[in-house]
Amino acid sequence: MKPRMNYYQAAPELIKALAAVDTQIRASGLEQSLIELVKTRASQINGCAYCIAVHTEDARKHGETEQRLYLLNAWRESPVYTDRERAALAWTEALTLVSETHAPDADYEAVRAHFSETETVNLTMLIGTINAWNRIAIGFRAVHPVKVKVAA
Repeated sequence: MKPRMNYYQAAPELIKALAAVDTQIRASGLEQSLIELVKTRASQINGCAYCIAVHTEDARKHGETEQRLYLLNAWRESPVYTDRERAALAWTEALTLVSETHAPDADYEAVRAHFSETETVNLTMLIGTINAWNRIAIGFRAVHPVKVKVAA
């Protein structure tokens, strides 16, 4: 796969603005581990290899375990996620697939049971932002870094 363009060079001010939203979200008080789980889960749903590679690496840097990363696409069947994380992941799925789900009341109520109003807005902005990054990376065919292991 070859990149279609360097979108950072093509529209630097717009990309900087989206990156600034990311910076605000990181400083919003949401847990860094939760941020990376949400980014990874949305990227899995959207099939964004670039973002999956970047955000699983970032998650590991913030102390996330391999087990939780491997089980993320089956989070509903695994006991390794907290109720707060489950609510966030359900909301992530609902909003990433909004044309199908229409953001069900049950998912919203679960989020509100674990997140304040401000946190709910911050989480929703996080989900919207990673979905924007996914569409940019997929649309312009961003290629994730490749780590090659040398055989012994």
